[in-house]
Amino acid sequence: MKRSLLDRLCCPFDKNELNVQVFHETEDQVIIEGVLTCSCCERYFPIIYGIPIMTPDQYREKSLEISSMKRWGLELDVDRDSFRLEKPLAQKELGE
Repeated sequence: MKRSLLDRLCCPFDKNELNVQVFHETEDQVIIEGVLTCSCCERYFPIIYGIPIMTPDQYREKSLEISSMKRWGLELDVDRDSFRLEKPLAQKELGE
């Protein structure tokens, strides 16, 4: 996902601005791994292999995302049906 695309994305649930934390990015500003979060509804949307996973909760499999989230040091609320981080990300890293 190109970093320039971040300006065009919003939370699919409440249309608020998304924050990004990048874990792996190429020299030409393509985000390979990262996580987008909404500070309003606290949902997360992982970026895996350059693809932001922004589908509705009912179509996502938490078990498929847990390994990436743990590798990135993020904790999930596994008891919730929704896709929200246990602790919201404090850091905002939007590219200019």
